[in-house]
Amino acid sequence: MQVPQTHKGLVYDKPGGISTRLVELDTPSPGPGQILVKITHSGVCHSDLSLMTTTWSWLPEPVKSGQVGGHEGVGIVAQLGPSCEASGVKIGDRVGIKWIASACGNCMPCLAGADGICANPEISGYTCPGTFQEYTLAPAHYVTPIPDGLASEVAAPLLCGGVTVYSALKKSRAQAGDWVVIAGAGGGLGHLGVQLGGRGMGFRIIGLDMGSKEGFVKECGAEAFIDISKYSVDGRKSIADEIMAITGGFGASAAVICSASNAAYAEALSYLRFNGTLVCVGVPGEAKAIASAYPHTMVGKQLAIVGSTVGNRREAIETLDMAKRVVTTPFRLEKVQNINDVFAEMKGGKLQGRVVLDLQPCT
Repeated sequence: MQVPQTHKGLVYDKPGGISTRLVELDTPSPGPGQILVKITHSGVCHSDLSLMTTTWSWLPEPVKSGQVGGHEGVGIVAQLGPSCEASGVKIGDRVGIKWIASACGNCMPCLAGADGICANPEISGYTCPGTFQEYTLAPAHYVTPIPDGLASEVAAPLLCGGVTVYSALKKSRAQAGDWVVIAGAGGGLGHLGVQLGGRGMGFRIIGLDMGSKEGFVKECGAEAFIDISKYSVDGRKSIADEIMAITGGFGASAAVICSASNAAYAEALSYLRFNGTLVCVGVPGEAKAIASAYPHTMVGKQLAIVGSTVGNRREAIETLDMAKRVVTTPFRLEKVQNINDVFAEMKGGKLQGRVVLDLQPCT
């Protein structure tokens, strides 16, 4: 495969606001254990927006100006560096690059199979160049093989949004036939969770989101939908009351919070049934404690609160395999030059599902 000396990439030129710029970059050569991937598609994730706008104040440092964004990349292996034989990756293979671009494999989390919280990671689009570019380097041992029969534009968002919510659903302790609430059900993570959890795992899904997304969420497979704009925690009837009615007065077995809303976390414990689990996924910009996590409530109903970040390598493979069978909603393809409009739509809460950038050619 012929590789050009330079290629185009999309950088964050003014972190703190929605601002990107298409630039010409030198195409790197892979070193030992590395491969060069010709990126064809990259999902646009809410985490990209949070990094670019420096919303996550709890990060060690803000993203730097000139950083190539993106962390949901699918492409074709164009070159192999030395010492890649043991990885099994070959030129021409389709592979995916995730939020964790590389995990060390030697720290305690990695040894426990929790490489999503590796102590020494490289994070795509934050600590290393991301997937909003035509070519990028990746460690041969950590890319995810893309299965035959799964289109690249479908696979891209699954590499972060898909595996993140799949891993969260696995941590929920819910069993097939249980009611599971997904907050932010019409968003990038949530709509994938509705499909993977409902169609793939057999959960009965209750979707929470704005009313404009009801049709979309039900199309994804939710059995019930609640328009959060019609309810108030302080009103006569709350979201918890509605969930109790839907579940016959028992409550949901699990709540997976995909939205970056402190309010969604605050109410979740009130509608869980005994032995229920609150799974924390979405990260609000402002760090606040979960206001309703009173010890007597936790003890009296034997509730659990668990955190869930991006899944590990095995879960990424499982997600892609399940998605071939159950993910049917289309992803909106966009050209690179439209990305600022996509981010604005995302920030305004108007985006349904996921947008994928078509990076070949990147003009």
